[in-house]
Amino acid sequence: MARSDFLMQLEGYGLSTIEIHYYLPDYPKLLQLFAFQQYDLAPRFPALKSFLDYWSREIEGPLHSVRMAHQHLIGPSEWRAVDGVIAIQ
Repeated sequence: MARSDFLMQLEGYGLSTIEIHYYLPDYPKLLQLFAFQQYDLAPRFPALKSFLDYWSREIEGPLHSVRMAHQHLIGPSEWRAVDGVIAIQ
C-alpha cells in the first residue's frame, strides 16, 4: 500500500524539484531537459540517488547536469491546536 503524501511529510520528507539535463544519444551535441518532483529525505536524498543510479544503468542519454531544489512543506512551527470550528454561512 502506498503511503500518503501527508504521512510522508510528517515523517520528515520534503518536496524535491529536479531538473536533469542530458545529451541525446542520437544527437550528442543537443541537450534535453527532464524535470519532475518527488518526496525525498534531506540531506541524503535516497530517492534521487536511486533514480540517478537507475538512469546511469538503464538510460542511454549521458547526464550533463542535475539541478535540485528541496523544501520541507510541514514544519513543527506550523502545527497548532484548534479549539473550535467557525461556520461561515
